[in-house]
Amino acid sequence: MIQRKQQGLNAIYFLIDALASIMAMLVAYYLRFALEVIPVTKGWQGVEVYTHILPLVAVIFPLAFLLEGVYRPRSSRSEEWVSVIIGTVLGTVVLSGMLLWIRPSSPNVYYSRATLAMFALAEVVFILASHTAVRSVVERRHRQGKDLDRVLIAGNGELARAVVDRMSRHRELGFEIVGYVALDEMELDGLKRLGSLEEAAGIVRREGIDHVYVAVPQSSGSSMMILLDSLMREFVSIHVVPDLLQYMALRSRVEDLDGLPTVNLSDSPLMGWSRFVKRAFDLAVSLAALILVWPAMALIALLIWMEDRGPIFYRQERMGLDGAPFQILKFRSMRPEAESETGAVWAHRDDPRRTKIGSLIRAWSLDELPQLWNVVRGEMSLVGPRPERPQFVEQFRSEFPHYVLRHRVRSGITGWAQVHGWRGNTSVRMRIEHDLYYIENWSLMLDMKILLMTVRHGLKHENAY
Repeated sequence: MIQRKQQGLNAIYFLIDALASIMAMLVAYYLRFALEVIPVTKGWQGVEVYTHILPLVAVIFPLAFLLEGVYRPRSSRSEEWVSVIIGTVLGTVVLSGMLLWIRPSSPNVYYSRATLAMFALAEVVFILASHTAVRSVVERRHRQGKDLDRVLIAGNGELARAVVDRMSRHRELGFEIVGYVALDEMELDGLKRLGSLEEAAGIVRREGIDHVYVAVPQSSGSSMMILLDSLMREFVSIHVVPDLLQYMALRSRVEDLDGLPTVNLSDSPLMGWSRFVKRAFDLAVSLAALILVWPAMALIALLIWMEDRGPIFYRQERMGLDGAPFQILKFRSMRPEAESETGAVWAHRDDPRRTKIGSLIRAWSLDELPQLWNVVRGEMSLVGPRPERPQFVEQFRSEFPHYVLRHRVRSGITGWAQVHGWRGNTSVRMRIEHDLYYIENWSLMLDMKILLMTVRHGLKHENAY
């Protein structure tokens, strides 16, 4: 139900965003060539130069917003604003590239870069304003009692509280929880208890219920079957919430296996187009970074060689996407054969195995720079859970059941755990929690945020030794 209602709201947003994009282009033209907010120095352009690309604008920008996740339910308006800005930048880049191939009908006339810049600013304003207006209209109708879905919760335990919590996060979708029915008298988040499970069918008729969410534990199997049998005779939509909370570390969804419904307990937003977008972003940024930092990398390589004439790079086996092993590439920061006697162990403060230049580059995380090549090769991502050595993975997966879910995505040079201080020999449990939060909530905006946090806070860290 949530998904269908959200899809209906997203369809409205998509259509309005197409119209808002058209209006933003026309306003940008008016400001540029009618009001001349920016003086025209290279010749005046007729409005037809821009009107014939309006269909292109109406398609590119809603798709860019869809790709960036603007239409996903969000609890914070600031996140939506940042997503709209990033989506607008992405759409403007795509539009600019396409305009290189689409020339105006008039000779020697080119699209104004100043007009496109003004369009981008107007686009952000128009989109945010239109979304605010849509939400205001929807919420006003809900306050008036219109377009509401009346919901009855069957159950009052942890599973039922999870249902109430999810619905409370999305009040814009028009859920009205009338109350709950349960076997015992335990309260459910201040809701009104309307009766027992056996009375649910009568309550559905009396209260005009549209949807019943059956959220009872597995231990109440017989009661649930009696409840479902009675509800099947009523004109009501029935939603059974499987008692799988203890297994749900990532988002789950129902899949169809030739007509047989199955529950995927480890779904991730990094699938399909999202994975393609993340890979394209990784390639573009890592290649640009390699071009920018190669002089620094050459200097570090020279200093490492001059200190002990040993190898410059250090390769080590790590486990990445879906547990596949790969050779991670780093600048060597320890003396050769540092683990010949100890085996695989964590680095620690004042580690005697480090070289002089190694202490410096590890403190500033400069030994990680060669991993940009791992990103180019597709073995790693710029942002993601840090890859661990196979010995540690075997240890952690036996201690922490959800540990292997970190490998649902490519490992990263930096990540949500690292920028929050959970790096090196720190709490594995906290790292897992942060990594799973990242996988569950991935967006291109979140990747950019983590990269900015890395530059601001993450390069030099007390646990980098």
